[in-house]
Amino acid sequence: MGQSSSTEQLSPELREVQALAASTGALPALEKAFSLLSDPNTNSIPLNSLQKCFDLTFENQMSEQTGVQKELPVLLSHLGSAIVDLFFLADENGVSWIEFLRGYVKCCGRTVASTSFNNLFRVFSTTFSKAGLPVKLQFESYEDDCKTSGSLLPSDVLLLLRICWILLSDSRKLKLNLHKSRGDCSLPDMSHLVLSAIESCSEGGHELDYWDCIVSDLDIQLPAAKIHLWALKTVPNLADCFVQFVHARLCCSGTHEEKLEPSCSSAHENSPTAIFNTNLLISSRAWAISLSQRSPIYEEIMKICFPSNADDINENLLYRSSLHGKGLNRFWSNVEGYKGPLLMLIAAHEADGNTRKWIIGALTHQGFENREMFYGTSGSLYAISPVFHVFSSSGKEKSFVYSHVHPTGRYEAHPKPVGIAFGGSMGNERIFMDEDFARVTVRHHAVDKTYQHGSLFPNQGFLPLEASVLEVEVWGLGGKTPKEVQASYKKREEIFSQQRRNVDLKTFGNWEDSPEKMMMDMMSDPNAVRREDR
Repeated sequence: MGQSSSTEQLSPELREVQALAASTGALPALEKAFSLLSDPNTNSIPLNSLQKCFDLTFENQMSEQTGVQKELPVLLSHLGSAIVDLFFLADENGVSWIEFLRGYVKCCGRTVASTSFNNLFRVFSTTFSKAGLPVKLQFESYEDDCKTSGSLLPSDVLLLLRICWILLSDSRKLKLNLHKSRGDCSLPDMSHLVLSAIESCSEGGHELDYWDCIVSDLDIQLPAAKIHLWALKTVPNLADCFVQFVHARLCCSGTHEEKLEPSCSSAHENSPTAIFNTNLLISSRAWAISLSQRSPIYEEIMKICFPSNADDINENLLYRSSLHGKGLNRFWSNVEGYKGPLLMLIAAHEADGNTRKWIIGALTHQGFENREMFYGTSGSLYAISPVFHVFSSSGKEKSFVYSHVHPTGRYEAHPKPVGIAFGGSMGNERIFMDEDFARVTVRHHAVDKTYQHGSLFPNQGFLPLEASVLEVEVWGLGGKTPKEVQASYKKREEIFSQQRRNVDLKTFGNWEDSPEKMMMDMMSDPNAVRREDR
């Protein structure tokens, strides 16, 4: 590998690059990859071999027949050469060990999010150029930074999102050692993310029908600088799709003698994706939410987003109103005792007869509790469909969650509202769903200081809107431990309930000693003299 067995003989330059690679934890895997890919005679990797490491094929013919879809296979066929040209410097023999490490560090090393997005945009632009396709992106390089300018069309944004989806899917297959299987990698609908970019980045008034428009047909110039800011705010993990792809292709591919040619094949009716589409949390929505999370929740949402088989799809589903029944009591019986992050999705349409459905969501980092006040430490609200937006904590107040069930056997002169709410204040909640799960009220963000400002659905006005609830889902995102704790809790509650139902008839076998006889004797002759037991 061009390195001496004695670290003292390493050049300062090589020692520095190896230290950077070691900081990612990938140095042993990179050494193995280099030994497999390099030519023993030149001690360098031939360019052609390195490009093949990043090659992708695409065989999905089931997506909508648009120009975007026809361009995608062409772009993927030039992806490998674009990555190598941008990040791996070669001489006449190929890519040396030090340049191999430098290229990896440029792609996967620790850096700020802005730099990662610049790398992604550069790969996207170079791939377009190699494929002979037009793209209006320009880059101004500085010492350690790069500034992006120009503009993108909605169809370009859609292509970028689809490529990122494919890169992430491929990297997960490699990490799970599934690259030999022909797994389902069908492209989901990403219009909610493209519409989010349009709404956030377009200049000038554009009246859009968010429910019926075809995003790939829209002719709207979106400034690249604004796209960059939108991505940093709304989908900060998007650039990580490229980082994970490069890492997996170089470090998780086992033996590079097995040429990796994963493809995205069409989905079948019984595939996980086809079954998953019956949920509110379909793969594209799960992915959009995961792109906004930088916590351990990310990996749990990824399991929902890329299920390995049909049995794993609903593993984290705790409650669905159409399956378990509508109403707070049915909801409570399924989520009570779960002490972990929860994602609730609400599908609704306006009660005035407008049948256009929208979906909103709320992520709470703790389980639901039966309280008479707001509680919680952190969380996020989501506008999910037809437009995706994230409203994280503002840090001003802590009215994250409110969940209150009818008290049993207790009179309240001033009862608290029964239902579930997020943000705002008591009686003036930003989102409030009644106890029957029949109506949801959504108020303007001005009433809420807990979550960031923004509309939860298109054309939301200042006045409160009452809508009819169509479906409610709750997904547990805490992994195995909260589910095990909930199972123990439910088992314990079941034992207590059984004990309360069982009546020991032996205690009522002797009438003379029963409290009922004592009460009847006192009522029949209250003045009778009775011996006091001591």
